[in-house]
Amino acid sequence: MARAESALGRVFELARDYIATHRDRPVWPLTSLEALRRALNGPLPAEPASDFDVVEQLARAAEPGLVATAGPRYFGFVTGGALPATVAADWLASAWDQNAGLFVMSPAAAVVEEVAGAWLLELLGLPATASVAFVTGCHMANFTALAAARHELLRRAGWDVEADGLQAAPGLRVIVGDEVHVSVVGALRMLGIGSRQLVRVAADDQGRMRTSALAAALAESDGPTIVCAQAGNVNTGAFDPFVAIADLCAERRAWLHVDGAFGLWAAASDALRHHVRGVERADSWATDAHKWLNVPYDSGLVFVAHPAAHHAAMSMDAAYLERSADQAREPMDWTPESSRRARGFAVYAALQSLGRRGVADLVDRCCRLARRFADRLSADDRVQILNEVALNQVLVRVAPSGGDPDVATDCALGAVQEERICWLGGTTWHGMRAMRISVSNWSTTEEDVDRSAESILGAVRRQS
Repeated sequence: MARAESALGRVFELARDYIATHRDRPVWPLTSLEALRRALNGPLPAEPASDFDVVEQLARAAEPGLVATAGPRYFGFVTGGALPATVAADWLASAWDQNAGLFVMSPAAAVVEEVAGAWLLELLGLPATASVAFVTGCHMANFTALAAARHELLRRAGWDVEADGLQAAPGLRVIVGDEVHVSVVGALRMLGIGSRQLVRVAADDQGRMRTSALAAALAESDGPTIVCAQAGNVNTGAFDPFVAIADLCAERRAWLHVDGAFGLWAAASDALRHHVRGVERADSWATDAHKWLNVPYDSGLVFVAHPAAHHAAMSMDAAYLERSADQAREPMDWTPESSRRARGFAVYAALQSLGRRGVADLVDRCCRLARRFADRLSADDRVQILNEVALNQVLVRVAPSGGDPDVATDCALGAVQEERICWLGGTTWHGMRAMRISVSNWSTTEEDVDRSAESILGAVRRQS
């Protein structure tokens, strides 16, 4: 026990010191690939080492290669930070080492998911009767929801897909917008629906699905159909028109799925809720708690308005799987995993720490800071903001007086990343190269935005 306590004490010191540097450390690491390989590589040890030495060596070798994604000036990939309460809860989950697959394996893990799930449904304005599952991320949340959709639509057509598979199943149409996120396409591929089989419909200049195009696509067939809409375009932050889409899906009895990886959290805000009006009429929803709830990674969420379909698509049984006799919720009946980490503790801690008002403030604040970014950058006539800043996404393009804007944008992006004051990624939007800013971190301040904007503007000036 002394050996374990010594290692755990050192981990606490290392983690505390690392967290304390988030605000001031360079956002992108200074080390190289070759240096990391030298530090971490070597022959498989022949003999055991002390826990303390293992921790010390790992921290020393890996720390130079860590990206400050949890810090206040990381604006890439819609990546939130981790609230202090959620980090602490995640540490506890690791120390408790609970398997959240079955109630009998961890009654606490099962009940905390049950409670946090009900809170999430209320917070996001979704039906209180919907089922909830805690999965690894939004990719797997999309997979789980769409598996429930596949089950239900084929059941209505008289087919048991879990028993009889897909090879002779009735055809299943999937309609997506032209701006569908790649994780939805990937989830469908794992469900046996290839990317070439998707029916793509036109989107507008902000990436919102055009309802006239959806209506035309729905009219082409009355067979089993899934429509995938999105709350929060990954580039612009735009929302599909859910009321009109829900009306069209209801007319055709199509299953409406909403990929709301980050945009679904707008429902928690009085000021932003209008963006998701009608979203509660969908059949399933996917989101990521790491993005705007700011919990540690490995925390996707899926909600399904038809619990029986959700359960049928995910549940498994075997003689050795002991189930509770107390009508307890069995977590593994709702996810594609059996043994898994007890990720519900961190979500529960986040909701306890923030409360309804705190979640709304977090989302509102990030959106205000995104608009501040856009205002600061667009004041320079060499910068274009390509999107309507409706949420937390800002698309930035360099427009030099002479030269290629694509080249200038990529050069400016490289210079910003090299300076390491902030980190933002690149993207291509409607054929134009752009820098993509995603403001999602609870600890980001106006000072962080202003400092980062100055870094970007400095890089832009150097391209002129």
